[in-house]
Amino acid sequence: MWKRALDRAGVREPRLRRDYTEQRRAVRRFATAEYAAARILLPAALLPHVVAAVAFMHDTDDRIDRGTPDERAAALTEWDGLVRKALAEGDSALPVLRCLARTAERHPDVRAHVNEFLRGCEREVAWRTIADDEELRQYVREYSLPALMLTACLLAAGDAAARAAFTEGCHLLIRAMQRIDFLEDLPEDVRAGRPGVPADAVARHGADLTRPGPALGRLVEEQADRAAADLTAAAPLPTLVVPPYRPFVRALVGVQRLRLDAVRRAGASLATRTSGPSAPAAALLLLREAARRVRDSAGRPAAACGR
Repeated sequence: MWKRALDRAGVREPRLRRDYTEQRRAVRRFATAEYAAARILLPAALLPHVVAAVAFMHDTDDRIDRGTPDERAAALTEWDGLVRKALAEGDSALPVLRCLARTAERHPDVRAHVNEFLRGCEREVAWRTIADDEELRQYVREYSLPALMLTACLLAAGDAAARAAFTEGCHLLIRAMQRIDFLEDLPEDVRAGRPGVPADAVARHGADLTRPGPALGRLVEEQADRAAADLTAAAPLPTLVVPPYRPFVRALVGVQRLRLDAVRRAGASLATRTSGPSAPAAALLLLREAARRVRDSAGRPAAACGR
């Protein structure tokens, strides 16, 4: 399966095949569910490029997420230079950037999204708290959406109007995902001094983010309701991509609903523990979409299947 995916993605050089395989192992380790969805539900030719984009995003986040604000800013400056050099020269000493360069060569739109993402990383490095929903929306526009579009751009349609609608759907989806992230990671973020739940909401409910209690439960429910509203608004997203990509996008949206359900169940206990989607429910979702993909593929002419 993987060797075939590399062949269909046009990755034939032995060193690059090893590089992509290394990124695949990393992505499978830190994003197991997401990798499984991509492997099962995306056309083989796209899988290595999705892996390269996700690996780059994760590597970047890891590099700029440690140390003091000054240390993080310095790490971003150094990384920015390495990324731009790799894209300009088509090569790098780092496997993750060699893969990114090849993926950007095969999918030129990736370059613009890498630039937007690196600019957004400046926001990620600088923030300490999020004051209110408007600042959360700004954070999503400047950092979270560019991060998602590194991979989502690989699924976007060629028509400009369709791409604009798709990007707006991605914006709604990532806004929900980011709010869920901040709830899931509450204990870790509080320990790091960077809680992502808007400060005005915390004050409005009188919640203690370090201790379970009714006020925190109300805060979690409010934030979950706002994430749910964005997920509902993002529901048409699968219809904005070509048929071979729809099972993957449906699964992506479906997993966010499972994550949201888990957050609601956890409630105030999120002060002391993280949450995540039910593994059996996520597996069932993937199996259902895989079966639907097979049925849909059987009903389309071979040339329309994007393989």
